[in-house]
Amino acid sequence: MPAPEQGADASPTQDAVATPPASPSHGATVLAALDTTVSPCDDFYQFSCGGWSASTEIPGDQSRWTRSFSALRENNRSILKEALETLAASPNDGSENAMLGAFYTSCMDETAIEDAGIEAIAPLLKRALEVKDLSEFMTFTGELHRLGVHPLFGIYVGPDDKNPGRNIAHLGQSGLGLPDRDYYLDESRAKLRMQYVAHLAMSFELIGETTEASQEIAKDVMAFETKLAKLQLTRTERRDPNRTYNKIDIGGLRKISKKLDWNAYLTAIGQAGLEDINVESPQYMKKATKLLAAAAPATLQNYLRWNTIRGHAHNLNKAMADADFEFFNKTLRGQKQQEARWKRCASAVGGAMPHAMGKIYVEKAFGGDSKAIAEDLIHRIEAAFESNLPNLAWMDETTRSRAVEKMNAIGNKVGYPDKPRTYEGLKIEPGAFVANVQAASVFNHDYWSAKVGKTVDRNEWRGSPQTVNASYSSTRNEMWFPAGILQAPFFDADYPMAMNFGGIGMVMGHELTHGFDDQGRKFDGTGMLTDWWEPSAVEKFESRTECVEKSYSSQEVEPGLNVNGKLTMGENIADLGGLKETFYAYRTWAKENGGDTQPHVEGLTNEQLLFVAYAQVWCTKMTPEAARVQVATDPHSPSQFRVNVPAMHTREFAEVFACEEGRPMAPKNRCEVW
Repeated sequence: MPAPEQGADASPTQDAVATPPASPSHGATVLAALDTTVSPCDDFYQFSCGGWSASTEIPGDQSRWTRSFSALRENNRSILKEALETLAASPNDGSENAMLGAFYTSCMDETAIEDAGIEAIAPLLKRALEVKDLSEFMTFTGELHRLGVHPLFGIYVGPDDKNPGRNIAHLGQSGLGLPDRDYYLDESRAKLRMQYVAHLAMSFELIGETTEASQEIAKDVMAFETKLAKLQLTRTERRDPNRTYNKIDIGGLRKISKKLDWNAYLTAIGQAGLEDINVESPQYMKKATKLLAAAAPATLQNYLRWNTIRGHAHNLNKAMADADFEFFNKTLRGQKQQEARWKRCASAVGGAMPHAMGKIYVEKAFGGDSKAIAEDLIHRIEAAFESNLPNLAWMDETTRSRAVEKMNAIGNKVGYPDKPRTYEGLKIEPGAFVANVQAASVFNHDYWSAKVGKTVDRNEWRGSPQTVNASYSSTRNEMWFPAGILQAPFFDADYPMAMNFGGIGMVMGHELTHGFDDQGRKFDGTGMLTDWWEPSAVEKFESRTECVEKSYSSQEVEPGLNVNGKLTMGENIADLGGLKETFYAYRTWAKENGGDTQPHVEGLTNEQLLFVAYAQVWCTKMTPEAARVQVATDPHSPSQFRVNVPAMHTREFAEVFACEEGRPMAPKNRCEVW
């Protein structure tokens, strides 16, 4: 983003907001983040976040820092740290809480981890060297999958897109060490590929190979991964649910990959009787099979050893963990230093036993009227979405009616599950961190694997309550707002409602709109992948999404690097719709509550405050390296564009800030989908 013109329009008139006297509490925080030398009509992101950016440095142990997500995650980890330290010091009574404490203790025991060294994964490395043919390759691949390591392909359990009440197995492409297939093919990343090969060589030296042998192994692995990358779908291609739905059952999978021993694989993952399976890309599996069949046994061994190392390195001794950090965090993303040990351990425990950790988090950080207020906000956002549908001239009555039916069928998960899952049967051993991580991975894999062929439990939470995020599931037709994100600055029961609508309200509108973006619109209210739109509505919808794609693709992240409007299409549509929905939901709430005319933050009307609150949850600083990875791999646009582009395409923003048509934030032609 170009530097703003300083002092271009600083008077407190139609399009600039003067610096007011200091306000107490939330008001002071909002005002401190502003840059009032910039007009909101010229660059709303800089206006809203410039003060925060000027006073904020990216912490050394981060490559990206946001005023909301990052700060909340750090706060949540601090809460969990305190709880885990208490549990670690308590007697081991065999309870879930005792397991949490023991897991954390094993992670914090750096002496034991250092003493174990590479021996912690030596049996797996030995197993990899025993692979002599494709049958053994598939057996070991299955064993690695249970450990959360995914060479060649990945597998997960979820609803059948065409029969969403039933769980099936889904198989998708995987197995690359670099962030994306294009990293292997793009000439501009040649230097990064050389650095990756150097990291590969160092990693093999750390497990005992000679320098010369390590360099040859690294070249071998890189050559194999490059061939694999050429076979894979691009991230944009993978966004089409019709393209990636290929339910062919296990017999069909055997036909397209005859040389792979699927019986050996299914036995290894504990699914010997599996029949129904969806394959993301049959062509990928067909071509990958040929690649494997043509590979020398030594290449398969090297590839499996590398996947084993890569999947465990960050949990191993200091030399291996440091090497992993140097490439994947420092070189690739510009992060300057490792996170403190306790941070990594709190995250590890939360990943291993998310619901057990979530119960503790909810007790400490989420109470009072928070859940009830959040649920009321969701209903208001949904009502705003429905009330706006008649205003969409491009949508016919039949499709509009079906859209209302789908919206009314959306399930909402708020705060925490009524019945968290338990971890009975998981064994955690003192002083054995890597073994504990592996045990938890196997436990969680088997937990979900057992659901194949079973009825989908609509009440079950897949994520954890302490997560600082939200989501929408097309096949479940549900939204998820965990306690971790229902915190300031997104949400606070004591905030002015304009701030809650601007923060969490926008997030709720965003997730709701996902049900009707270019992917979500292809699923009906039951979660079934089906064509429920009238053809004329589809044509008009796609015309509007082309406008969105062009608008975002024109945004420059750095010279020569623009946002990928195709990859980010769904998230961009969701941002555009979410901002509009939360604004009108707030207006309705305000009418019901006497107009909400008394400003809560001096110098801003409450409607302006809503837009500012929205923008300020996206205040972000990130390293150039991290920004490049995001543009290549993330379906979300960089934060400054998540603020400015939706705002400039929202007519109500220009009205609230009195921006004259033709100003950067008030273009003559706007994109509108929902």
